[in-house]
Amino acid sequence: MQIYTIASGSGGNCTLVKDGDTAILIDAGISTKRIKLSLAELNISPDQLAGILITHEHSDHICGLNTLIKHHDIPIFAPRTVANHLCWSIAGVEDYITVLKTGQDCDICGLKVLPFHTPHDTPESVGYRITGSSVFGFCTDFGHVTDEIIEGLSGVDAAVIESNHDIEMLRSGSYPVYLKRRILSDNGHLSNESCGQLAVELYKRGTRKMILGHLSRENNRPEIAYNCVSQALLEDGIDPQNDLLLEVAPEKNMLHLSVKDSFVC
Repeated sequence: MQIYTIASGSGGNCTLVKDGDTAILIDAGISTKRIKLSLAELNISPDQLAGILITHEHSDHICGLNTLIKHHDIPIFAPRTVANHLCWSIAGVEDYITVLKTGQDCDICGLKVLPFHTPHDTPESVGYRITGSSVFGFCTDFGHVTDEIIEGLSGVDAAVIESNHDIEMLRSGSYPVYLKRRILSDNGHLSNESCGQLAVELYKRGTRKMILGHLSRENNRPEIAYNCVSQALLEDGIDPQNDLLLEVAPEKNMLHLSVKDSFVC
């Protein structure tokens, strides 16, 4: 199984999961042109995609859908409330939508996809557990870690998890108070500190490859997120340099992670 974070952050989000001949996008929050150029680098046509999994309705996760479906017949998968939003906001999208039930597996061209709820400031938001030749978990845009998130990510070989902001950078930054409160709330975004705690828990449950994603451009830096999560791991006796593979997803450039390759301690 191959993972490619095409874009990750407040400017747009799109991740490709490829397992054998099956390729699936998670979110399409960047331009269709950029999606197609990124896929072309991997010798993949949009028409070869088995589907697009949507996590929630915010524009940085769906803004590329409208144009994409005008030119390509690609199945779209989303939980009920998200699917309803897409149907009234994007003309013709209902012809491509398959509604997913959270907590229930769906087979997409041989990949088993399990959506699970995440706490975010939308009517509905989900993460995904994808099982094929390996098990991959994707979970961003959530304000706090829930039992459902832990269950959804438990035992995955690799995961993309949110490390959105440094708390002090956010509190002292230029964002208006209402926005700071929204981000810091239980339905906002996960801080570096909370991400570190999640990384420790996932490691204990068997995950050995982690990508920190959805970093805030204004309230975080890749090195700050990496160091904060690394420190949390070290404090629990886990060496981030030797016990696991820890990466930070770039905002705009592509990051490739091969899940099936063993990580040698």
